[in-house]
Amino acid sequence: MNLDGLDPVIIAPALAAGVLVTATHVPLGQQVLKRGIIFIDLAIAQIAALGVLLAYSLGFEDSDVAVQATAFGSALLGALMLYQCERRWSHHLEAIIGSVFVLAATAGILLLANNPHGGEHLKDLLVGQILWVNLNQLLPIVVLYVGVLAAWYGLRAEHRPALFYMLFSLTVTASVQLVGIYLVFATLIIPALAVRRLAMRCQSLMAGYLLSLAGFASGLVISALFDLPSGAVIVWMLAVTGILVSSLIASKHQHAG
Repeated sequence: MNLDGLDPVIIAPALAAGVLVTATHVPLGQQVLKRGIIFIDLAIAQIAALGVLLAYSLGFEDSDVAVQATAFGSALLGALMLYQCERRWSHHLEAIIGSVFVLAATAGILLLANNPHGGEHLKDLLVGQILWVNLNQLLPIVVLYVGVLAAWYGLRAEHRPALFYMLFSLTVTASVQLVGIYLVFATLIIPALAVRRLAMRCQSLMAGYLLSLAGFASGLVISALFDLPSGAVIVWMLAVTGILVSSLIASKHQHAG
């Protein structure tokens, strides 16, 4: 057990990143579950990651603006494409989303085939490096997520499919580079799935927020103490916390019935 891993200088920015991701992903994830497009987050996240890898392969690795523009442009194009697919082929949307995910993932592997640092780039985009996040990285994310939440609640984006897809692609593009694809998917889906039985929107949002924060906090502490990969541990703690919360909600419903 490594108590030095609990250094606040390391843990505090990582936990702040978890709070930021939670703030946007919980409401977006509940809408994803409601719309029945569970794997859209994986597909868009993978497309955003493909944009990052494309920027690297074009030599833009040292230009943050170019990387972000390429990543967001890729994610937005992917989101708009899936929006059109939802309108035209809604009955086959999940199959289309799955195919897009596989194509984006394999395209990333092909882009990195001759890159000596390809494996490292791919790993970072999959599992993230949340313990190495610093406050300077978080400042633009704060600005972006405040804008996303303002548009989400102020413009009622859940009732505007085109706006939903645009905000989703913006959020996922930033989140993938902050915490990795696996944590993006887990934070979107696990809290939404765990609290799905709560009928009142405010209750489900609050429960989802608390669940996600508990998963991030416990995962960070465990990974720091035992020197384990933070992203993977947080995913598991989100799952464990989600099962506990879902069981508690189910038990209360049975007693109420």
